[in-house]
Amino acid sequence: MTVIQDASGSAVLEDYSRQFYQGFDLGLEYVTKGTMQAIGRAIVVTKQDTNVKPDRARSLLAQAYENGADIAIGSTSSGVTKAMLPVANEYEKILLVAPAVADSITGADWNRYIFKSSRNNSFDIQAQSIAMHLTPDAAIGIIGEDYAFVHDGAAALKEAVAPSGAKVIAEEYVPMDAADLTPALERLANKMSAHKGRKILFAYFAILPNYMGKIKNWGPERYGLEVSAVINTLTSLESFKVAPGMEGGAFYYYELPKNPINDWLVAEMKKRYDAPPDYFTVEGFTAAIAAITGIEKAKSTQPDAVIKAMEGMEFDSPRGKMMFRAEDHQAMMPMYDIRLKNVDGLNRAVPELVREISASEFKIPIRNKR
Repeated sequence: MTVIQDASGSAVLEDYSRQFYQGFDLGLEYVTKGTMQAIGRAIVVTKQDTNVKPDRARSLLAQAYENGADIAIGSTSSGVTKAMLPVANEYEKILLVAPAVADSITGADWNRYIFKSSRNNSFDIQAQSIAMHLTPDAAIGIIGEDYAFVHDGAAALKEAVAPSGAKVIAEEYVPMDAADLTPALERLANKMSAHKGRKILFAYFAILPNYMGKIKNWGPERYGLEVSAVINTLTSLESFKVAPGMEGGAFYYYELPKNPINDWLVAEMKKRYDAPPDYFTVEGFTAAIAAITGIEKAKSTQPDAVIKAMEGMEFDSPRGKMMFRAEDHQAMMPMYDIRLKNVDGLNRAVPELVREISASEFKIPIRNKR
């Protein structure tokens, strides 16, 4: 088994990859009950670093398959991951995608060897749409990076808001290292100025640090804009202290799920790393459980047997039961509607549960051409 992550080349992705590996190792330990075996065989894991280079990722995946890897797992960057998808098809071996998010991975770029235990943009966006409590008079402006993850999310948002009558009326995309968001925010405010109803500024970023601080410092309330965003990593929650009371969609926060698996993960992370699990920790943990559950169910590592076993397969996660949809191999999962609060003495905002959004509530489009 080979795990390919973006462990260097980007400070943000390096941190995400570190979390993923911690979670993955703990997930293997949990799902095998400490034996580190599946179907009576020792699990041998190799770890590779893409340096956030798509060509290198393709080469690493091909080499892993040629060296006998039964299954590969990766990666963090959606752009890097999309470059690897054709390699899995060429070698007719499974690539379990985690934690990359772009909808197109199980859509236009999908093939039958691709499974995805991580969420996709549509989960984020549909949870966010619920948390924004949209009404027909609502207009939305999107600001985010000029990046596959963000563009896929923008497309998903336009679909998700349609039943409410709300509309996306403005979009602004900035470089991934943008130092100043003011020009883009001013353009977005101008585009929305004529709207007479509710105006929402939706911030959807993947990499840029402290984007919420930049937005709040700009003063969106001067333009009648209310700010909302998907809630994600512990680090980003430090910058969200400027937005108490903001409601948004969330994939995970370690205090939200109430189940024995999450309890075990939180306890082990605190014991071993003196820190709670974060977004990408739980992605790694879940990917390990999904891969080993599939192999054990198939009683084989032969790709066709594993594909048959994993289509429609339920598996456990720190957030509860998940299931690989047969049509496109996207894992179906719960999400959360949360509201932020500040706690004295804590350097980050704290997500409080408004409600869990069950997997059955999501209408994730099937976008592939099977």
